[in-house]
Amino acid sequence: MAKSKNPVLFAADWAEQVLPIFESAYPTDDRPRKAIEAARSGASVPAARAAAFAAHAAARDATDIAAVYAARAAGHAAATIHVAAHAPHAAAYAAKATLEVTSRGTRWLSQPHNARGSACRSRASRWTHQWRCTYARLQQAPSPGLGIRLWL
Repeated sequence: MAKSKNPVLFAADWAEQVLPIFESAYPTDDRPRKAIEAARSGASVPAARAAAFAAHAAARDATDIAAVYAARAAGHAAATIHVAAHAPHAAAYAAKATLEVTSRGTRWLSQPHNARGSACRSRASRWTHQWRCTYARLQQAPSPGLGIRLWL
């Protein structure tokens, strides 16, 4: 996850990882999924912007805060086609969604035990660790002249 040097794919990777948070809360709302698909497919700027606006509208309609963050991550992933500076915001919102879910102790992120019977490190722990490392790198990286800073 989040290893791509392409900012659109970087953002889509992050958003896709937390999409199940939104979809578990709002299974009939496909606006965030369509935004990620637009990002991955290299949609035109007008199509990507429309998908991003739709995902942000889904976030506004949502009442579950983790789902709001997941939809925002998807919106920023699609918006990265238009402006690359949206990519770190997709990662930040995905991180917020992950933290919100892990703070609740929600089990959808956990993995089963491995074949030897010892507990695997949960996906939530790996994501939390990875986003903290990525977030730190994003904060230290020079911005593309836009003065981007992230707050969590």
